[in-house]
Amino acid sequence: MTYLKLPTWLKASLTVLMSSLLLTACDQGVLSPQGAVGMQNKELILIVTGLMLIVVIPVIIMAVWFTYRYRENRPDAHKDFNPEWSHNTMIEVVMWTVPIIIIAILAVITWRTTHELDPYKPLNLANDKPPLEIDVVAQNWKWLFIYPEQNIATVNEIYIPVDREVSFKITSDTVMNSFFIPRLGSQIYAMASMVTQLHLVANEPGVYNGLSSNYSGPGFSDMKFLVHAVDDKSFDNWVTKVKSGDYKVLDVPTYQELSKPSENHPIEYFKSAKPDMFNYIVHQYDAKQAGQNQFVEAGSVNQRDDKAAVSKPLESDLKQDSEAITNPAAPANANDAQEADAHQ
Repeated sequence: MTYLKLPTWLKASLTVLMSSLLLTACDQGVLSPQGAVGMQNKELILIVTGLMLIVVIPVIIMAVWFTYRYRENRPDAHKDFNPEWSHNTMIEVVMWTVPIIIIAILAVITWRTTHELDPYKPLNLANDKPPLEIDVVAQNWKWLFIYPEQNIATVNEIYIPVDREVSFKITSDTVMNSFFIPRLGSQIYAMASMVTQLHLVANEPGVYNGLSSNYSGPGFSDMKFLVHAVDDKSFDNWVTKVKSGDYKVLDVPTYQELSKPSENHPIEYFKSAKPDMFNYIVHQYDAKQAGQNQFVEAGSVNQRDDKAAVSKPLESDLKQDSEAITNPAAPANANDAQEADAHQ
């Protein structure tokens, strides 16, 4: 017996069962949070889903019931046929009142959670631990993390202390991307020459998966990283290990090499980072940044940034403009140019 030949009630039951089994795969995602922000996100998802089901479940039930109750081949089909029927006050009241109430509730929830879950808003945890600052750079196709206070950097892996707020400053070296640690909380976009912020906390020790949730090219599917939530002592030991290890220094030439596109990039450590490296990355595409090349050191000057060089038009440009105006052989318009080409 095929699935399509099963009774309607049995097919509906199997569909619900399969959907429930699929949802069990979410135990490692947003429905199994391990941080305060993630918990608020989960509560919001459940509340909004519940409000949605107030409408969805009755609609599904009525769709099945009406299809069966008013089928064409039922014995009493002629008794319920009323071609003049067009209005029912009770149906109209229910049809409009219920959605209005739900929308009003959603509006209040949206207003409150928009402010409560503002990613730029510090968490203000009860403990007196200062936030851990981590600068994040989305590259093709990997994540660079810079710890400004610890003066180290990593690729595709971070360590954070449990129960300590983490303040992320996020940018992109390339196209727009999205920074997301599902079990800890909200995602936020990473954009070149811009800085977004995100505040998270891990309340339970463990290893959590981070990823890019915005398509950014062929290496997007493997643009993942690991988040290790550990106690304070383990975090300090890890920082000491990185600083004392035989690793490179993250300076401009090293960053230039690292920024080249790569897929399945391995975890990498840098024992120190050039001061103000994150700001350098953010402003590398700005018009005020010295040099045509994004990696030209600050203090270098080229013609574009030299006011004396660009304060007046170049003589070669003036000469070309003059010839274009006074040359009697120049076509007067695009059609003339096409005709001239045709004659040639």
